[in-house]
Amino acid sequence: MTKSNFYKKNARSLTTLIALLLIVAVFSLLSDRYFQYDNLIDIVNQGVINGFLACGITIAIITGGIDLSVGSTEAVVIVACAECSSHGVPVIPTVAFGLLIGAIIGMINGFLVTKMHLQPFIATLGTNQIFRGIAYIISGGQPVLNIQGQFRNAFQFQIVRGVRMNMIYLLILAIVFALILTKKRTGVYIYAIGANEEATRMAGINVNKYKMIAYMMCSIGAAMAGMVTLAKLGTGEPTAGDGAETMAIAAAAIGGTSLAGGKGTILGTVLGAFTISALKIGLIVVKLDTFYQFIAIGLIIIFATYMDTLQGMIVKLVKKGRKEQKT
Repeated sequence: MTKSNFYKKNARSLTTLIALLLIVAVFSLLSDRYFQYDNLIDIVNQGVINGFLACGITIAIITGGIDLSVGSTEAVVIVACAECSSHGVPVIPTVAFGLLIGAIIGMINGFLVTKMHLQPFIATLGTNQIFRGIAYIISGGQPVLNIQGQFRNAFQFQIVRGVRMNMIYLLILAIVFALILTKKRTGVYIYAIGANEEATRMAGINVNKYKMIAYMMCSIGAAMAGMVTLAKLGTGEPTAGDGAETMAIAAAAIGGTSLAGGKGTILGTVLGAFTISALKIGLIVVKLDTFYQFIAIGLIIIFATYMDTLQGMIVKLVKKGRKEQKT
């Protein structure tokens, strides 16, 4: 791949990286406490959970869909794994159970979208409420206590100062998802569905199958976020993940994922998650009230979406100009 092709293919990811570096530079100038090792590690640590959720939701968005139930999926996995751990179930079976729950939830969402022909927004808006209710039922509306130390260490073990296992797991999941999207036929079909579902179907591709896979991958990302959250908190909170879908969508949009579908990268999404984290911690370091975070994130989502629209308009104008030149 030539340098020019590399820049074209990764333009939005590079733009997101520049934005992240600019945020770090600005807050470093505003506060000498910002650009310190512990604070920078905290930015990464705070971005991990959103990173898992955002990587998953990126897959769903690329298909032209959405998953508004990721926060509730996270909550179900948290309380289910907390119940397992508190009753003495070993770490590996507990983690496998959490991933299985995620996969099943993804299949449910995929079934509603593909077989019942519901709009993804409506289908996952409904399951968001259902899964939240299930989380409360499992836990009895109370935090689940007595989480095993081994389970917590599996995610919170400190490799070197500040660098924990959950960061490594995010890196692994991001690499696996990115390889699926870029190197496997599944990824090609997922992009094709988002770009033009009807044309993909007419080409003989099983659209329903690959949508199902996309929603399963999305919920597996949410399941990982749930287990990391459980390990961090040490209690199974049924309220966890409330509103998490907003931050996940924001990270994907900032990273260049088109909310219309057909475009997006895992690298850009991960950078988007860390950009949000860097902004949040920066506002805290400079002692601005936390409610400014909501305004900032909302503006970022609008701006990122507009940039995607603007880019599409520019491409159309360029193509139109080329056609006029040829004629």
